[in-house]
Amino acid sequence: MKWLAGALVVVVVLLQYRLLVSPDGIRETHRLEADVAAQRSENAALSARNARLAAEVRDLKQGLTALEERARSELGMIAPRESFYQVVPQPGSAAGGEARTRTAQR
Repeated sequence: MKWLAGALVVVVVLLQYRLLVSPDGIRETHRLEADVAAQRSENAALSARNARLAAEVRDLKQGLTALEERARSELGMIAPRESFYQVVPQPGSAAGGEARTRTAQR
């Protein structure tokens, strides 16, 4: 009976050792849980970016407002009945950059 109890104790110790110390034990489980949490966070950020891009594509396909806004901001285009005025600061003034103003002539 003592040898059976001793064998059971040895088996329990070996299983606990494997659970606590081995590379596939609790530490690995915690590391994998942290990796999963980080991946979920990254996936959420990418899903939000994809939703923004999908909305932008939908706006560009459906309406001219978004297309006109993009043409104005990125390409510097103006509408046919508009005049473009560029205000250049005088040398030595506090304003260092060029100021752009668009006004509509209707």
